[in-house]
Amino acid sequence: MDQSGSRAATGLGTYVPRLVDQRLSELFAQLPALLITGPRATGKTTTARHHATTVIRLDRPAEAAAFRADPDVALRVQPEPVLLDEWQAVPEVLGAVKRAVDDDPRPRRFLLTGSVRADLDQETWPGTGRLVRLRMYGITQRELAEQPTGPLFLDRLASADIQQFHLPPGRLDLRDYIDYALRSGYPEALLRLSGAARQAWLDGYLDQLLTRDAQGVLAIRDPARLRRYFEALALSTAGLAEHQTLYTAAGIDRHTAVAYDQLLMNLFVLELLPAWTTNRLSRLIKTPKRYLVDPALAGAALRLDAAAVLRDSDLLGRILDTFVMAQIRPEVEVSTLRPRLYHLRDMGGRREVDVVGEVGTGVIGVEVKATAAPNSTDGAHLTYLRDQLGARFLAGAILHTGPASFALSDRVYALPICTLWG
Repeated sequence: MDQSGSRAATGLGTYVPRLVDQRLSELFAQLPALLITGPRATGKTTTARHHATTVIRLDRPAEAAAFRADPDVALRVQPEPVLLDEWQAVPEVLGAVKRAVDDDPRPRRFLLTGSVRADLDQETWPGTGRLVRLRMYGITQRELAEQPTGPLFLDRLASADIQQFHLPPGRLDLRDYIDYALRSGYPEALLRLSGAARQAWLDGYLDQLLTRDAQGVLAIRDPARLRRYFEALALSTAGLAEHQTLYTAAGIDRHTAVAYDQLLMNLFVLELLPAWTTNRLSRLIKTPKRYLVDPALAGAALRLDAAAVLRDSDLLGRILDTFVMAQIRPEVEVSTLRPRLYHLRDMGGRREVDVVGEVGTGVIGVEVKATAAPNSTDGAHLTYLRDQLGARFLAGAILHTGPASFALSDRVYALPICTLWG
């Protein structure tokens, strides 16, 4: 099932409202400058254009020249709000924004967008106290369904009310979810391309990421080693692979692996989900889970199609888990509950919860299962967490590939994955 629909037929001419639009408007109504960050090609510029009067493309030499010569004057003459796209191409513009905001802190003055953490190269980051960050990710199924507003999934789960969850039109099965995961959340690939063209775009994106983008952040002596490490991460996405397992598979040492992890996080394509700790539970491991931000990157790195994923039960679970996180992660950025996400696993591997969310003083839990008929056994870890935490446990969900929502036990629900956007 392909939801590209009419947007694919018209290219990128139709704007897909994003989850961050409302949050951006609310922040920009009171703040003078916002910095929109996130992976390359996730629609940051397209979204920012909808909130700007003037757009300056600093990756274009003709537009960048005036800002290199005298950024203060060049900025002063622009009708506001001003979008400074790819600001890292002319990092001097940050100082001009700082000075402009210091002189006049009116709201709705400047938006900055960029893909690479160029601020890491700045000895002194001038944006502190002047630029508020807002992170964007790829397009979610909720955004495709044109439902960027309304109660978010984790917010609904915290309410402990199964009536808050609804199914979207059409019946989905496991193959549909894997297809959704492998087609990506990158607007260009998702909305305009399909089949071999989409795969070629993803291959090219990965090549750009691991060569030119990586070289711009860290001097890479051997791009082939970085690619091998990325492939090892793709095989273990949503997993707890020991660092030694990853760097041994890639043929590199620990020092290089640590540097590669930081590099890929700086490029916004790798995120770590920290381990949850509590004095209510003992013998919990402290190793974070590693997630690629888009499951299609794993597909591109490993040359996987849906049939290949369905033949490998380990990869199936990882791709499905990574897909679910790609739907949840953008909601965290805009949730008024401001949840903090973790994972839980004890040292013996007997208790494991894919996502533990702290919501104020309460806790919610989410597990992802590649089954169409979850039962009480599938919910055992969430039930255990509930029993250990008592009233602090708000609710838990088993996200599955079947068609029905139902209660497994007190405050533990079985919900189809599509209720994320239903």
